Amino acid sequence: MKIQDMANPHIGGLPIYETGKPIEYVAREFGLDPDGILKMASNENPLGPSPKAVEAVSKALGHLNYYPDGGCYDIRRKVAAKLGLKPENLAFGNGSNELITLLAQCFLDKGDESVFGAQSFIVYKLATLLMGATCVSVPMPNLRYDLDMLRDAVTGKTKIVFMTNPNNPTGCVVKQDEIFNFVRSLPENVIFCYDEAYSDFEEEMVDLRPLIAEGRNVICMRTFSKIYGLAGLRIGYSYSSPEMASYFDRVREPFNVNSLAQIGAMAALDDDEFYAKSKRVNFEGRKQFEKAFEETGMEYFSEGGNFVMVKVSDALDTFKKLQRAGVIVRPNFGYALPEWLRITIGTEEQNARCLEELLKAQK
Repeated sequence: MKIQDMANPHIGGLPIYETGKPIEYVAREFGLDPDGILKMASNENPLGPSPKAVEAVSKALGHLNYYPDGGCYDIRRKVAAKLGLKPENLAFGNGSNELITLLAQCFLDKGDESVFGAQSFIVYKLATLLMGATCVSVPMPNLRYDLDMLRDAVTGKTKIVFMTNPNNPTGCVVKQDEIFNFVRSLPENVIFCYDEAYSDFEEEMVDLRPLIAEGRNVICMRTFSKIYGLAGLRIGYSYSSPEMASYFDRVREPFNVNSLAQIGAMAALDDDEFYAKSKRVNFEGRKQFEKAFEETGMEYFSEGGNFVMVKVSDALDTFKKLQRAGVIVRPNFGYALPEWLRITIGTEEQNARCLEELLKAQK
């Protein structure tokens, strides 16, 4: 019997998530020195990881023979104290990406629907399809959420509404009062999943803890991958009602967050200097890109997150030319944005090199 006949029928039709192209792949494909390649494709921190996290992880390397703390006891309490929540409000995962999948496993089934923006994080779609549920993809006019359209898409079959703010990949930002009004308009049997992966880069962070305190079915997700520079360790967390959080412990792997990730995240939370610097470099870099795009007349979109979007004449050709020049960016074909490239904001020098090569590629 063929494998495809043995597998669960809906699994064979699942799309495969495409990551930003690794440096090593581009080096092999184009015969380049990996050390000279600039990756601005996956919204990673251009400053590297938190120095305090590196120091803490280095000291812990001699204890890798022990299993990690499956309950994330220390990091759970530290994050809870930082947020003014109870430890039982939290759940931890192998990046917030895993928590999105766990949420779908807990609350989606065949016949259910999830609602999300057409140009929002593709993992919402993947997690929904994994459970055999139905995706309701809502148009995003001018690369922004239309909350009225999003609300109109909610039906009696809707179980989860997903939103990233700032949105990935477009970078649009929704204000707190708009989100509050939207969530309060949802039926009580609908979960609102609020993805805060890029919220640390905002001057004014949206705070949905009051909605959780009201008893709303809200779950917020954060990651240490972006502003703390710990993408390689894979650790994220959610906060919600204790009742909702308890379901994650029922479906997660016993040791889903490794010990080095927990130790690194603990230390990173104390690295205020690195946090502030990452935020400042991102703000200055955004202005650098915006100024260059305005001077050259290139159409762009830049509101939030640690990336910008730029429209080019031929995205695939530009993407390949940039790789040959040792610069990796992210095309958006999977998001139905074939003319747009997403570029991670880097340091001043990295941004300058990226812009130089981008302009060359457009000639």
